[in-house]
Amino acid sequence: MGANLARRLLVSGLVLGGLLALTFWQRHVVLAYGLAVLGTPALSEPGEEGPGVRWHDDYFTVQALDSRTFAIGEPRYHQQTYSYLIVGDERAVLFDAGPGLRDIRPVAETLTDRPITFVPSHFHYDHVGNRVTFERVAVVDLPYLRERAPDGRLRLTFAEHMGAAERIEAPTLVVDEWLPPGSSISLGDRVLRVLHTPGHTEDSISLLDPASGLLFSGDFIYPGPLLALLPNSGMGDYVQGADTVLVSAPEHSRVFGAHRVAPPGAPELTLADVEDLRAALRAIRTGELAGSGIYPVVYPINERLELWAEPRWLQRWQPRHPAPGPR
Repeated sequence: MGANLARRLLVSGLVLGGLLALTFWQRHVVLAYGLAVLGTPALSEPGEEGPGVRWHDDYFTVQALDSRTFAIGEPRYHQQTYSYLIVGDERAVLFDAGPGLRDIRPVAETLTDRPITFVPSHFHYDHVGNRVTFERVAVVDLPYLRERAPDGRLRLTFAEHMGAAERIEAPTLVVDEWLPPGSSISLGDRVLRVLHTPGHTEDSISLLDPASGLLFSGDFIYPGPLLALLPNSGMGDYVQGADTVLVSAPEHSRVFGAHRVAPPGAPELTLADVEDLRAALRAIRTGELAGSGIYPVVYPINERLELWAEPRWLQRWQPRHPAPGPR
């Protein structure tokens, strides 16, 4: 009986160990579906958004950053997502499109009569619009993405999209224009630079308007917790992204991210925050900056930012896509 019990315990232990190992290696899948089980939080009530912000309807807000640049907010959505309409005299760019709970296109079309190209900062479900369709789409030109879309149809993967967290199916993007890192987007009299700013995801980009000193950073940096624990996040990628921003953006650039923690208005940072992020990353790598918690490990950056990362032994410090040379 003792031997039989021992064998049963051994088998049970192996099964339990296997389940734990599977859960660990599929932790992102478990996380996404765990969030789906919890359900998506209900829309919050409309609130006071401060001067310079108007409610477009009962869901979207619009804030003019200047006469041709608009922050389109979704403050009632639990992630408080922001997208940006950047207008030139020939065409406009819509940088991000939210989760698609409501169609952002009619909002953008009330702000310009120029043709609009949709550019996602990255492919997470809360930025690509999902069921919203666009007449023209441009995405970052990385070799592995091009290889998957020889006909221009890019089907997003689970790791890129993460929409299972809110039961949103990954869309297929029909790509009209590929944007090499370091290249420029001409809007006519206005030129945007495409900065490859990985970290949050390996495909993340920011758009820089050097003439006006505006940097649109997507999820690379924004007020609140920055996430470096997702399927294609990377600590070394974050360092690369920060280096790229700091050598590219004019000294007094205003940095507009894709999420905020609380009102009022669009989430705005400065290059000093990017410098703080880079300094924190370097200190984490050398062990000079300690984090708190087990999973995630939370590292303080400054009074407005913190970094949520995996444990040290899981942190990846080698960039997936080394920065290209100057153009």
